[in-house]
Amino acid sequence: MGLQSALSTALTGLNAAETIIDVAGNNVANSQTVGFKESDVSFATQFNQTLSIGAAPSDQSGGTNPRQLGLGVKVSEIAPDFTQGTIEISSNPLDVAIQGDGFLLVQGSQGELLYTRNGQLSTNQDNEVVTTQGQRVLGFNATDGEIIEALQPITIPIGGSQVNRVTETATFSGNLSPQAEPGQGGVITSEVFGNADIEEPNDDNFTIANIQTTPLIDVSSVSGAAVGGGNPAAGTYDYVVTFSDSTNPSIETAASSPIRIDSGATAGPIDLSGLPLPTGDYDTRNIYRTIQGGTGSYSLVGSQTNPADGTFQDTVADGSLGAALNNDALDLGAYSYYVTFYSNSELYESIPTAEIGTRSVTLTNQRIRIEDIPQPEPGSVFDEIRIYRNDGSGVHRRVAELLVGQEVFMDSVANADLGAEIDLDGARILASEPLINLQVRSGSTYSTPFGEPGVISFTGSKGVIDLAPKELVVTNNTTVQEWIDFMNQSLGIDRTIDNPPSSTLVDGVLSIESNIGIENFATIDQNAFTFTPDATGLAQSVVLDFAESTSNPPVGEGTSTDFVVYDSLGIPLSVRLTTVLESTDGNNTFYRWFATSPDNEVSATNVDTVVGSGVLTFDGQGDLVSTGGSTNVTISRTLTASNSPLSFDLDFDSVSGLNITDNLGNSTSTMNFLAQDGFPPGVLTNFAITEGGEIRGVYSNGIEETLAQMRMARFTNNEGLQQVGNNLFAEGVNSGEPQFGNPGDSGIGSLTAGAVELSNTDVGQNLVDLILASTQYRGGARVITAVQELLDELMALQR
Repeated sequence: MGLQSALSTALTGLNAAETIIDVAGNNVANSQTVGFKESDVSFATQFNQTLSIGAAPSDQSGGTNPRQLGLGVKVSEIAPDFTQGTIEISSNPLDVAIQGDGFLLVQGSQGELLYTRNGQLSTNQDNEVVTTQGQRVLGFNATDGEIIEALQPITIPIGGSQVNRVTETATFSGNLSPQAEPGQGGVITSEVFGNADIEEPNDDNFTIANIQTTPLIDVSSVSGAAVGGGNPAAGTYDYVVTFSDSTNPSIETAASSPIRIDSGATAGPIDLSGLPLPTGDYDTRNIYRTIQGGTGSYSLVGSQTNPADGTFQDTVADGSLGAALNNDALDLGAYSYYVTFYSNSELYESIPTAEIGTRSVTLTNQRIRIEDIPQPEPGSVFDEIRIYRNDGSGVHRRVAELLVGQEVFMDSVANADLGAEIDLDGARILASEPLINLQVRSGSTYSTPFGEPGVISFTGSKGVIDLAPKELVVTNNTTVQEWIDFMNQSLGIDRTIDNPPSSTLVDGVLSIESNIGIENFATIDQNAFTFTPDATGLAQSVVLDFAESTSNPPVGEGTSTDFVVYDSLGIPLSVRLTTVLESTDGNNTFYRWFATSPDNEVSATNVDTVVGSGVLTFDGQGDLVSTGGSTNVTISRTLTASNSPLSFDLDFDSVSGLNITDNLGNSTSTMNFLAQDGFPPGVLTNFAITEGGEIRGVYSNGIEETLAQMRMARFTNNEGLQQVGNNLFAEGVNSGEPQFGNPGDSGIGSLTAGAVELSNTDVGQNLVDLILASTQYRGGARVITAVQELLDELMALQR
């Protein structure tokens, strides 16, 4: 029995030594396995054979101890050692080393939850974070930077994720002086805009040939004598001769030089001979005479239509003479003419013909005959024809007002007797009329800059800053008022406020008033307009003259700040914020702010750039006490796929209303843009892992955003975990329930990114353990050898 038990006992020792060798060998084998925890073997006696339980002391004996015979050794525990391994830097930014207690969470092949301390991580083709054995690392992912607390595989979509954020708030700082000059809106005025739809005189056949000086009448051959027997009375008479048109007696030449006839003492008819015959456009010869003695004015004696010869007999007494001679004549000079049409019912006048002339008057007592004067079309509203002539100073003034149908006019009006100055711009256009009829004049040239369907491109200005171009589609029905509204919208003139700026079209002159303040003064230069007709598709410059009104200049220094915000697609939108002092009272200062954006898209026909306005109220301490109920800016995006509108708030909390002066003692105002919370689209280019396990993405637009949160677990008894291979542990029956949390929380260790935790195997100690185990094994083998020899001796006794 004894020898046989010795064999069994020795065998348990051999088994124990083998276990030590197995565990130590495994420890040494995994000395380079990241996150590996070496194991320790603990032994216990297996069985004891009790030969005697001993005896207690008595009166007869001092007592004996138990006599027990050991029957070998057994493995009581093989427990992993969870002491901290050495931290080593790695080249992979996704690697993590756990410092302290805890495990990373991974997903097993069957979807079960497993745990590991091996922080060698990478991403798969789906951008999921996985271990070297392909287990997915679990944690919380984020949406738009916000952690979603649902345990799932962590993803890091390098190069694929795009992120942008719509602007919700724009923040400003600065100071708006209460000593600034209150603002007033400046006014710009246009040149005169005429109406091309109004009939104009057709001057195709009205040329210089239609304007002629009257002929000089030669009376050098005229003679006369009294024949006696009647009137006129005896005496001396002066005669002059004119030519006229029998169909229009008012068309009469200037008179000839005087002819003196002395009848002597003979009373009676005076026969004149050698009189000139009418020529050219004239068919009537008119004879004028003074009264006896050759004194006084000339009066008509008689007229001869188509006279056959040069004779005429005067039989008229002084008291019976006819109409007085018109002695009017032109001043010496060179003359040109315009003709216009006028409507007494509509009270407007057409543009004139081209300037016709010049004709020079070099002799006194001379006139200019104008013929083939243009006539209005039948049924026209025009009922009067007006003729204008230069007055010697270069100004054309009215010389005649003719009835429609009168085609010939004799000009004998002296410069001093001319009427009103000509209006070369003609009938003015009204706001309700078609824009294609808008007419402008440059000198004597008239044009319709938008005279056909097409597209107007308009670039206004504010100060020295050119605004973004805006386009207006012109049709045959587009009105002048729509064009005016388009310019107001493009210039960012706010017409929604109390007492809004006005735009008026009076007598063809357009006046546009800007928002108050110098910073808001809108101007239109000569290069502001380009027109592209639909028919040709060729852009052409349009010159329209707008000038600053000297009587209504802009007033009020303010501030101007430009900044960028982002819509739902991450598209950058430009915004301009201006401020100007609106008013003050005894205790408060009121500053008006205007916000404009060229990217505002109300509709295809509405290009309004005004996106907000309001009033900031400061008290006597310079503190902002009211924003007027709203600081919201709204930018419409109806023509873009972005969410519309983009609405964000202006934060003026850091703006004061103190009287701050510069080095010269002048009050100054400032408005500084600090920040806005939107950003444009960006691609994920890099990431970083914090000690707390937060994965922060770095985007190409410079934005950092949370991508995910790594989660960990700790157990009450790590040694109770079940090792399932591949550096993985599963919850064991004696490990306790897992306690989940973020790295660094609730006793859970922290993470070091770009590093790994090395195996905690103590190779030297394990080698010593191997030596001891091999010694133990040899000792057990010797016991078996000894027992074998004894058994051999026992068997030899029977021989």
